[in-house]
Amino acid sequence: QVQLVESGGGLVQAGGSLRLSCVASGRTFNMVAMGWFRQAPGKEREHVARIRWSGLSTWHADSVKGRFTGSGDIAKNTGYLQLNNLKPEDTAVYYCAATVNYSGKYDYWGQGTQVTVSS
Repeated sequence: QVQLVESGGGLVQAGGSLRLSCVASGRTFNMVAMGWFRQAPGKEREHVARIRWSGLSTWHADSVKGRFTGSGDIAKNTGYLQLNNLKPEDTAVYYCAATVNYSGKYDYWGQGTQVTVSS
């Protein structure tokens, strides 16, 4: 089992920045990757970033590339999502998730943190 706790969400004006954190605990040695997702009201969940836990390579969705940056600190069992140049359409609940296999299926999820961007 892996437990995940996000923090760092909040209310910010358009153009502003936030840094989300996700602290993992439990059987973290099994983690293959940490993903960041978001879900806006009435919309499907969107996968926005992934950090491979071995090597810390990253992937970002086209919708956020150049504005959002995923990173990780293995020693702290913590993943981050830096959100820059935020837009009102980035308003959503942001979740981190962990996978312990290479299937792409995320097995463990955090509780989510709200990001609200005002215009």
